[in-house]
Amino acid sequence: MKLKKILYVVLGCIGVALGALGAVLPLLPAFPFLLLAAFCFARSSERMNRWFTGTKLYKNNLESYVKGRGMTRKTKVKIMVTVTLLMSVGFVMMDQVPVGRIVLACVWVFHILYFMLGVKTIPKGQT
Repeated sequence: MKLKKILYVVLGCIGVALGALGAVLPLLPAFPFLLLAAFCFARSSERMNRWFTGTKLYKNNLESYVKGRGMTRKTKVKIMVTVTLLMSVGFVMMDQVPVGRIVLACVWVFHILYFMLGVKTIPKGQT
């Protein structure tokens, strides 16, 4: 049981580090890594979870989504563009695997539909 908690803390810390980089670097999305960190810290330690949910990084990037309010248009577009670029690389590299391309295209379509229709868009000032 202790090993599981340690693994969650390590993954949470990696998520925070990559999320912090994503908040600064335009190509790396912060949201999925911060979501990973929130999940891991919630499973590992109440103290780490309280610390993480109190950080500015969490409040600026994840809090409104976790509370069910949604995301700003800028955040949604950034995530969709990044995923599209990364999936495009995989799509191009699968030129000999048509089934892989079909699966990747379906995942991409569902991803875009989810962010356009499933995640509420909130005005920038309400985050």
